Amino acid sequence: MANEATEISFEEAMAQLETIVEQLEDGDVPLEKAIDLFQRGMKLSQLCGQKLEQVEQKIEMIVEEGGELKRKPFGGTLEETGELSE
Repeated sequence: MANEATEISFEEAMAQLETIVEQLEDGDVPLEKAIDLFQRGMKLSQLCGQKLEQVEQKIEMIVEEGGELKRKPFGGTLEETGELSE
């Protein structure tokens, strides 16, 4: 599972996760299968979270300070941006 999960794209993981959620919401899944689907869904959810974190680390903002353009990491603190970052 670990190798399989790390090799799929974010979009593929989200599509699989949506399918799992739909199956679980239908309620016509036997208990054992529901548990397996839930566990798979949790792994996919963690994978998506990890992939999003990796992307966030790569994103930079270009801001103007004192007439110069400077690069800053995306998601600054409340003091820097005036907004709360997550």
